[in-house]
Amino acid sequence: MTRGTSLLLTLVAMFAFAGNSLLCRMALKHTAIDAASFTLVRIASGALVLWLIVRTRSGEGRIAGSWPSALALFAYAAAFSYAYLSLPAATGALLLFGAVQTTMIGYGLWRGERLGKGQVLGLACAVAGLVGLLLPGLSAPPLLGSALMLGAGVAWGVYSLRGRGSGDPTAVTAGNFLRAVPLAGVLSGLAFAFRSWDWPGVAYALASGALASGLGYAIWYTALRGLTATSAATVQLSVPVLAALGGIVFLGEPVTMRFALASAAVLGGIALVIAKPRRA
Repeated sequence: MTRGTSLLLTLVAMFAFAGNSLLCRMALKHTAIDAASFTLVRIASGALVLWLIVRTRSGEGRIAGSWPSALALFAYAAAFSYAYLSLPAATGALLLFGAVQTTMIGYGLWRGERLGKGQVLGLACAVAGLVGLLLPGLSAPPLLGSALMLGAGVAWGVYSLRGRGSGDPTAVTAGNFLRAVPLAGVLSGLAFAFRSWDWPGVAYALASGALASGLGYAIWYTALRGLTATSAATVQLSVPVLAALGGIVFLGEPVTMRFALASAAVLGGIALVIAKPRRA
């Protein structure tokens, strides 16, 4: 793969990941679809696209994955959807990204990895940014939505950790998405009294599942072949920024000074942590 191709695929994948936040927020804010139905359509359509990709590539459609990973994937998707009932797209993306990275860095420290002085400063800066964003005040995001998005980030961090070194990532992700479909179906059944939807809402959910999730992950795994681990981690810093820009353009969301300062602290701090490999 040429460097130009890798960079193009990486750019498309980052827009897809940021698009998930925008599509979910637009659906839950501007259409009649409920969070449980959005989750079900997103996971089911993502599973179908990933299965088709695996089948087209191998001719057999063999999938992998596991039920614990599927549970983590479902927990992420469900909490993500419910969080966006109240959170702006940019704030949700920042909380999600911060929680994912903190979970994975924390796991590395628990396993015996060590940080340099600059990395310790970066981690402290990132955590302070998240805390500062959530402190009570007029511009503080809703507490319940924030807690749900932080939980979604932890779940995605666990999912990512479980997926490391587990074979073909697209086949593994396809299997996990397929296993998560009945879990999302149970959630939708439990939320029967609150269920509502319309075709625009379903269209947003299909775009989130089939394009931003299913196709987006497949493109990302392809792009990873041309990226170093540090480059792959660093480029993901763009996702909350892209989500913020999309929120301004498509949703008319304001960017407060609190969010701007928190973004600088979180993204800058994590950049310091991943700038150098952690020592075992």
